[in-house]
Amino acid sequence: MEWILSILSTIGIFVLALLILVFFHELGHFLAAKLFKMRVERFSLGFPPRIAGVKIGETDYCISATPLGGYVKISGMIDESMDTEYLEQEPQPWEFRSKPVWQRIIVISAGVIFNMILAVIIFAGIAFTYGEQIVPPQSVKGIYVQPHSVAAQVGFKSGDHLVAVNGQHVSDFSEFFTMNRLMSDNLVYTVERNGEKVKIPVNDKYLDKINKEGFISLQDALPNKISGVVSGSPADKAGLKDGDEIVSINGNPVHYWMQLVNQIEESDGELSLTVNRDGTQKELTLTPNPKTGKIGVYPVNPVDYFDIQYRTHGLFTSVGEGVVKTKDTLTGIIQGFSKMFSGSISVRENLGGPVAIASITKQVTDRAGILGFWQITALLSVTLAIMNILPIPVLDGGHLMFLIYEGITRKEPSARVRMILQQIGFILLIGLFIFVTFNDILRQFGN
Repeated sequence: MEWILSILSTIGIFVLALLILVFFHELGHFLAAKLFKMRVERFSLGFPPRIAGVKIGETDYCISATPLGGYVKISGMIDESMDTEYLEQEPQPWEFRSKPVWQRIIVISAGVIFNMILAVIIFAGIAFTYGEQIVPPQSVKGIYVQPHSVAAQVGFKSGDHLVAVNGQHVSDFSEFFTMNRLMSDNLVYTVERNGEKVKIPVNDKYLDKINKEGFISLQDALPNKISGVVSGSPADKAGLKDGDEIVSINGNPVHYWMQLVNQIEESDGELSLTVNRDGTQKELTLTPNPKTGKIGVYPVNPVDYFDIQYRTHGLFTSVGEGVVKTKDTLTGIIQGFSKMFSGSISVRENLGGPVAIASITKQVTDRAGILGFWQITALLSVTLAIMNILPIPVLDGGHLMFLIYEGITRKEPSARVRMILQQIGFILLIGLFIFVTFNDILRQFGN
């Protein structure tokens, strides 16, 4: 029963995010068409068959059965419906085909523009509501690098202090690992190691593993200090106390919290701990809980340990932050697609379909609540804008190519040519949809 509820919850969250994205995308087309006095016959969330709706004026506002998109049907336009009956009649003033090319270009581009605007609105809303939590890189003195991890394979070592990325200093530790940083060409980190500056280049061959397994986070910099002990736990019974530092386990030195966690997880049976308490070392023994494998201690709160700063935003600065976040997201996604097309990273590992998107949306929402939902929705809005502007017939980018051709040659492509290309584009999209869906399922099964 629990797994059924989990699946329904995943589908529900995904559909909600998709409906928001589709609504704003189609709203862009709708408002632009109305601006230039074009007749909009239908505004649909979802694809046919039509379930329910209401007709107001000349427009049928409806919800349709297939919740994987939506459409705005504009009179006098060859769209997904492949309707060409109107071509037998003379162009009417309210039809798409009767308007100047520049107006039609705006109408076609408006969906993509509105998706970008939505991303700005969401990121701005997050900045205004939650502000920013900034961790100055200089407060993160060193990181723990787990043996055989991606970070270790790249060349990082425990104790490294990150200084710069691609030769640039950053104001927040998280900026070292943003999407547009990781997907940039010739990615190079600069670290301070034993008093010297060391450059660590990250080859593209590691990006698939980084995307799949993760890389470096603030958690890797937490110290070996205990902030709390669970009552009745093995740690409590052994005599561990708040503020203790576990400096070794079974004779193996410990400097970081994740190093402590890994050694406990890899151990078998009784543990011999060396603890630093108020400058005095103590020897303690304990056995982890056989059911959980844990000893019952908490790490220090990052807010208390690092010099974390909080920045609030007013209305105008929030909008500026929304623009910056949207630009960085756009850059990162474009760079990612570029690396996929060039073969630098795996298409199979990085191209996700509805199953993967639904799963990620659910995971992020479960982890970060409403904040996570809006963050992933903003990311998907930028992704949808990029996908829609691709020059594939049926997509907005395909229609845009026809209009650019018409604007240059002063000659409209024949209806027959457009119909054929639309059908080819539709087949390509169906093929891509099938590929990414099966790929998602295989990856889920493989994991």
